[in-house]
Amino acid sequence: MADIHPEHAHIIEQTKANMPSEEILEKTAEVFKVFGDKTRIRILAALSEGEMCVCCLCDLLEMSQSAVSHQLSVLKAARLIKNRREGKQIYYSLDDAHIGAILCTGISHVEEG
Repeated sequence: MADIHPEHAHIIEQTKANMPSEEILEKTAEVFKVFGDKTRIRILAALSEGEMCVCCLCDLLEMSQSAVSHQLSVLKAARLIKNRREGKQIYYSLDDAHIGAILCTGISHVEEG
């Protein structure tokens, strides 16, 4: 840290101490990659309104069942959604409140712009 003002060195050291681990940063980047697809954002926005089955999502988003199912599997693998079975029907919902908050914050940011 040559030629760094002592005050700046303290800021850098303090920030290093508070930074998440490389593993956490990598996993966070992967989550944001999943958020980087408009179709998945549409599904998350729909599920932010409440639990839905695949057929409802297909009708709402005007997409084929195979397309919706593929995106649901990506979202589930990223732990952004969860599912529950009721008889033969599977219902999907956001994994937790954090997912809705991330989506809401992103939408709010875009709407401000």
